[in-house]
Amino acid sequence: MIKVGIVGGTGYTGVELLRILSQHPHARITAITSRKEAGLPVADMFPSLRGRVDLAFTTPDEAKLHECDVVFFATPHGVAMAQARELLAAGVKIIDLAADFRLKDTAEFEKWYGMPHACPDILAEAVYGLPELNREAIRKARVIGNPGCYPTSVQLGFAPLLRTPGLVDAGHLIANCASGVSGAGRKAEVHTLLAEASDNFKAYGVKGHRHGPEINQQLRAIAGGDGSVHCVFVPHLIPAIRGIHSTLYARLTPQGQQTDLQKLYEDAYRGEPFVDVMPAGSAPETRSVRASNVVRIAVHRPAADLAMVLVVEDNLTKGASGQAVQCMNLMFGLEETAGLNFVPVLP
Repeated sequence: MIKVGIVGGTGYTGVELLRILSQHPHARITAITSRKEAGLPVADMFPSLRGRVDLAFTTPDEAKLHECDVVFFATPHGVAMAQARELLAAGVKIIDLAADFRLKDTAEFEKWYGMPHACPDILAEAVYGLPELNREAIRKARVIGNPGCYPTSVQLGFAPLLRTPGLVDAGHLIANCASGVSGAGRKAEVHTLLAEASDNFKAYGVKGHRHGPEINQQLRAIAGGDGSVHCVFVPHLIPAIRGIHSTLYARLTPQGQQTDLQKLYEDAYRGEPFVDVMPAGSAPETRSVRASNVVRIAVHRPAADLAMVLVVEDNLTKGASGQAVQCMNLMFGLEETAGLNFVPVLP
């Protein structure tokens, strides 16, 4: 049984980890931390977990994290890197759901997250935790930088087009992505108030969003290190709680125009337990993946020289906590799907 610690268990990704791990056949949650809520039973804050989680929140100082096999950080940026060195020295593996171990360029990290990186040596060994594209490296990793929710959908959507050189104009990719309000976290902010977010649809981060450099770093890696790859990323807020819908565009080259895109995607994700390539002509909906670890993809060709890819995922599950558990399964030699085979919730 894997002994699991969770640092920062009061946010949406934290409670999603609790929901998943409380049902995992090979994991036992032994510690969950919150400075503000120390002493409060978890089930008192989250009644959905009554009868499932009998722990109380403790302060990070009181939690015996060094006795865990793995620690998940569902915390603000900067927390995981401050504790990483001590935990690794104790033989504990780390999965960070924030951005501390995503961006390999420390200057880029400082630019977008407003803080210097505390452990660039650990960052250098950290593995980007997108199993469909990085499975073998995840198996061997001590530190995982869990992907952002938007970058997960964009990478899985574009990957088949970029893995084969010369199919698309990789320097002019476009990603129009929309997320429910839970992507902003469980905190009080005006733009996520019901009266602000309901009956509304808007773009944000138009001049630049911190997921942009993550998306481009990883798309270039998918394309074999091609530094000319560039994606314009525009996020939007939709009046929903959970879900991401990404509409991706790529200009096809003459070679790409001769390619059967449906077959390309079906071949790319054949055997992937959490990627569903839908039949030709489909339009996946966010509610079809709600509270599941599944990504659904549909590929279209609205013009002879244009590929359009539609991707949906649950931002809290495959976009965050479910993907983190998928990585944990790989790191500990478990069946990759362990604890994650739940059916989407409808309606």
